[in-house]
Amino acid sequence: MAAITIFGKGNMGSAIGDVFKQGGNQVAFIDSKDPVENLGDIVVLAVPYNAALSIAKANKDALAGKVVVDISNPLNFETWDSLEVSADSSAAAQLAGLLPDSKVIKAFNTTFAGTLMSRKVSDKEQTTVMAAGDDDAAKQQLADALTDSGVAFVNAGSLKRARELESFGFLQMTLAASEQIGWTGGFAVLK
Repeated sequence: MAAITIFGKGNMGSAIGDVFKQGGNQVAFIDSKDPVENLGDIVVLAVPYNAALSIAKANKDALAGKVVVDISNPLNFETWDSLEVSADSSAAAQLAGLLPDSKVIKAFNTTFAGTLMSRKVSDKEQTTVMAAGDDDAAKQQLADALTDSGVAFVNAGSLKRARELESFGFLQMTLAASEQIGWTGGFAVLK
């Protein structure tokens, strides 16, 4: 059992919390007005990209030594036509730069809240959480926390792979926003 703290209790934060609770973990939530204290070993930033950057800057010391999971897709929400990070970087890499004493992982950004809650993509395939990060022990800690949660876990490689995960998440969001797929659909990883 892991102690998990989730910043944000919107659709994604609540769905991620539900997944972790089903896996037998202890879950606590922090919203923008709560004090940042007594953080779990795994801290999930279930907030938009710019809010994640602000949390990292304001709480660098509190996040030191923690596994920090970035779920953001740094989409330009004004145009819905580009990401807000350069093609050779990622939101997760920027967070890692701000949090050198944390173990930053990109995960949950290629799933929708609906697919996390149902544990299925289009009511057919098991929801898969793909994770990219440079610390293998941290990724294993996340995988262990997802055991018995109803979702599958795939180690997507080093933190450099966060670029592809963010592009993948961006594509999925634009397809859903243009009603080509539903918010309970998306992509599934088949083994």
